[in-house]
Amino acid sequence: MDSLTQAVLGAGIQGAMLGRFQGRKALLAGAALATLPDLDVLIDYGDPVSGMINHRGFSHSLFVLTLLAAVLAWGMRRWRPSPLYSGRRLFLTIWLVLITHPLLDAFTSYGTQLWWPLTPTPTAWASLFIIDPFFTVPLLLVVAVGLVVGNRWRMQPAFCWALAWCAAYIALSVGAKTIVEARVRQHLEQQGHTVVAMFSTPQPFNIVLWRVLARTDGDHYIETIVSLLDRTPGESLEAPLNSGLAEAVGPAPQLSGLRWFTDNWLRYDAVGNQLVVSDLRMGIGTGYYSFRFLVARRNGEGAPWTAVTPAYWHRERGLDELPAVMWRALRPDPPLPLHEWETLMTLQRGMTAR
Repeated sequence: MDSLTQAVLGAGIQGAMLGRFQGRKALLAGAALATLPDLDVLIDYGDPVSGMINHRGFSHSLFVLTLLAAVLAWGMRRWRPSPLYSGRRLFLTIWLVLITHPLLDAFTSYGTQLWWPLTPTPTAWASLFIIDPFFTVPLLLVVAVGLVVGNRWRMQPAFCWALAWCAAYIALSVGAKTIVEARVRQHLEQQGHTVVAMFSTPQPFNIVLWRVLARTDGDHYIETIVSLLDRTPGESLEAPLNSGLAEAVGPAPQLSGLRWFTDNWLRYDAVGNQLVVSDLRMGIGTGYYSFRFLVARRNGEGAPWTAVTPAYWHRERGLDELPAVMWRALRPDPPLPLHEWETLMTLQRGMTAR
């Protein structure tokens, strides 16, 4: 999730646990502590693919953060002990502030290595968009009030209610995800498709509109845009994955790492003599992906592919399309122009590596 959400979540947890003892300091300390796991962005891993697959790694491990919570709690009790609350309560507070950061991240589509140094596919429950004001704003308002009033009012019930809303909203998002996936799967199977795997993620800023990816028994995927409010199956598009291009590259550690990190939700495109890979999980639709990389080159058509140090490929964010996407959450007309977006993907206009 975004840094503001993580900060106010940490502030809310510490406010609920220690606010009556620490006042405003609890909110400030919780906000600061909750941002610690994201400091791994300061590490340079040498190329953008390595940076992507190592972000949310060791610093988001439940094992590492539990150990860190124990060390910090011990240090605080040694440096500045307080008779107002126990060391157990202090440890529990720090632990909750730290581990809720990666757990919340795991509800987005990016992928979080909760069990590092173990290496299962990073967790991406993908029921929340990375920025969701319906999740963040209520908690932000309560934290803002707590910063203003300090200990003058008993804010603990307000923090607890705000955190309860956050938990309820996450439950709603999981329920919405289950409904739309079942709806799309049923529709595709009625059309005769065999769904091998499915990945869904909410569209920007809400849990009403969803983008559902279905990998079929061929080397294709079907992308569907569907709202919880729709009475129709939603608009769909079938496109190739071109997975054979990845096999033609041969051994490439970064590409192998990207396939592991994304659970192989990747699309490959030969753009002239350059091979571009796109992470299908993140973006508003075909043609508008957040993460695209140049991973290989060849000397001419028919020549073998050679892996190169990955570089970012020009990415179309689709910011101009956001109003239409947000409107689509409320009604199916007009549908999103998926085929026009696919044309953008196919033509690759103006796309260069940087």
